[in-house]
Amino acid sequence: MTAELKKRIAILERMLDNVGACIFSKDLDGRYTYVNQAVLNVFDLNEEDVLGKDDSHFFNLAKSQEVIENDRAVMQTGKVLEKEETNFVKPFNKEVTYHIVKKPIYDEDSNIIGLFGIANDVSEQRELESKVHEQNELLDIVLDNVAAHIYMKDDAREFMYVNAKVASLFGLPVSQIIGAKEQDILPEEMAAHFHQSDSELFASGKKQTIEETVTDESGNTRHYLSVKVPFEQQGRRSLIGFSTEVTELYELKEQFRKQANTDYLTGLYNRRYFVEVAEREFKQAVRSGEPLALMSLDIDHFKRINDKFGHPAGDEVLKTLAKNLIGNLREEDVLARIGGEEFAIILPHTSFEQASKVAERIRDYQSCHAIATEQDDVLAKVSIGLVMREHDDDTFDSMFKRVDKALYQAKEQGRNRVVAHVS
Repeated sequence: MTAELKKRIAILERMLDNVGACIFSKDLDGRYTYVNQAVLNVFDLNEEDVLGKDDSHFFNLAKSQEVIENDRAVMQTGKVLEKEETNFVKPFNKEVTYHIVKKPIYDEDSNIIGLFGIANDVSEQRELESKVHEQNELLDIVLDNVAAHIYMKDDAREFMYVNAKVASLFGLPVSQIIGAKEQDILPEEMAAHFHQSDSELFASGKKQTIEETVTDESGNTRHYLSVKVPFEQQGRRSLIGFSTEVTELYELKEQFRKQANTDYLTGLYNRRYFVEVAEREFKQAVRSGEPLALMSLDIDHFKRINDKFGHPAGDEVLKTLAKNLIGNLREEDVLARIGGEEFAIILPHTSFEQASKVAERIRDYQSCHAIATEQDDVLAKVSIGLVMREHDDDTFDSMFKRVDKALYQAKEQGRNRVVAHVS
């Protein structure tokens, strides 16, 4: 061997010793014929302690059968093998995973005389991947079991992540949602609604907390409290959303609101809410110049009804009268029970002639249609006061006072009548 060749071999060996991968060769019996420094570091041995020996000296073959099987496959078939190989290293008494490439070595006559191998330790990478996988599984368990619908989308409306609750809401498996655009998997109206609020989020670049109301495919109205947070990932504008269904809470709140505004017996508005609505209608009529009528009615001799038939019968009379009144009014009219047997009605955009006809129709109906109760049929006649908004009415309260006077006059004049325009 010439000095020049020796020099080149020495350079090559130094190069191989400084490569991070384990590089080695074996003969047909599996004995090492070459190892670089990385292999010696794995075994914690010198070169003379490794060359000429097989893997039984360095690996626990009972736990490292892949080494023997992979070597045999290469040297018997002549094929190049690339895969991951798990070995149990004796000196360190630990399992190590390598990404290996093993190729056959041929002599001049094309006979296989051994193999050449490169092995990269991927144990830490696989351990890290395993931990990441485990953490992702744990995270999925958490996210799939929280009360919120959690999702991620980009500004192209493409879903990047959804938890199980979102998938259940959409009625699709997670795999079909990820990568899909919302307009392709959601009803058109729902997708448009989400797109509008998402666009506002991206435009502002700020966290958004909103209430969202959507109608599902079954026609049910759902209410959500949504928190959306914008973020940018690798130049991709995205958002993460947390939507908690609050339909039951919303409905409960509506029930409380309705109870606060509603008479418990008849289901009509109560006095407090009636005055609130009437004041708004009064102001609107002042602005528009449209006529506004106010009616107040009272059941004649209601105390006699209670005394003769009992309070349950009196309650039935009140409830039936409320239904009768609704049947004689328009949707925009506002009806309320403002006292024991007293009712009030606001009629927007209504002339005196029209209001008078309504009042007379109500009076006439009640005077000739008895109300059935458990005790007996009861004829509950009514007295009605009617006023119109006048130019000198500064507030709704002035109308309210005048209609009380009109109602009082109707009773004074013998009841079962309509009295209007008392000032």
